[in-house]
Amino acid sequence: MTVHGERENIPSVDKAEAPGALKRFTDTYNKAYRELDPALASQVETGPLEAITTADLKAQHASSPDGNPKYPSLELSDVTYHIPKQVGWPKFFVADTDSNRDDNRWLFVFTRGGADEPWKAAYLSILSQDEVPDFAADKDGWAKPVRASGPAPKLATRPDKLSAEYTDYLMTGKGSVFADGQSTSGLRDTRKKYLRTPKFWTEYIDSPAQDAQNAPVGLRTSDGGAIVFFTSHHRQKQTMAKGFRPNPDPQIKALMTGEAKKAVTLTRIAESAVRVPAKDAADPKVVFLNRLEGVTAAKGE
Repeated sequence: MTVHGERENIPSVDKAEAPGALKRFTDTYNKAYRELDPALASQVETGPLEAITTADLKAQHASSPDGNPKYPSLELSDVTYHIPKQVGWPKFFVADTDSNRDDNRWLFVFTRGGADEPWKAAYLSILSQDEVPDFAADKDGWAKPVRASGPAPKLATRPDKLSAEYTDYLMTGKGSVFADGQSTSGLRDTRKKYLRTPKFWTEYIDSPAQDAQNAPVGLRTSDGGAIVFFTSHHRQKQTMAKGFRPNPDPQIKALMTGEAKKAVTLTRIAESAVRVPAKDAADPKVVFLNRLEGVTAAKGE
């Protein structure tokens, strides 16, 4: 009997297949960093993680064109797979892993858009041991997904609105969706210090991710809330005062078009993991658990 993933509510991945997807990712990721080859990373990554990794590899390759054969391999172990039952495509699952890099947990979100496509890692979030949530499961042990678009029942905010709500908050400081913290009020406070200095002034433009490749995904937690992974876009233009000239670091220069005579515009992408409370929670504000940001392009003027 053929089971149609586009119509039936089935597990997003077979339990025996998930470890293979993680191993393929790890093996290819390590090879990409040894050879400093962005094309290799694109075989196993997508969305914001691919954008950050490929830009990093491109920049490193510019200064080390022969690669980095001594790159210390990433090793993942002690893996728990959170596999939701889903109807239709795309599908996703989460791998909660230990790594040889630190004492934190590394959570990878793997996605694919069809049965004939390979699994690719779209999000990576690095959480401390006590930040890893207790994911909810149904009676058969399958994780409970959050609806990708439209209202999510009984959540404080819609997951597909998070990117727009977040970038609007960064631009205006208005809104009550997010709790204060390093990625919210702290980021705005840091930016204020660089708006105008004796050497340069800075402009910021934040915009939501609206394309399918950067769509949010989420899983329900046992407290009635959810963990949602989402993407946002950020640009920063730094214009030098008279008598000063930009001096970007080598990695920025490797990504730059144009010549930095008086200004540099950086394009960044951020991937975030947030805890979205239940609608009736005592404190309904969204809390950032992790935010990874990378420069993907630079323009000199």
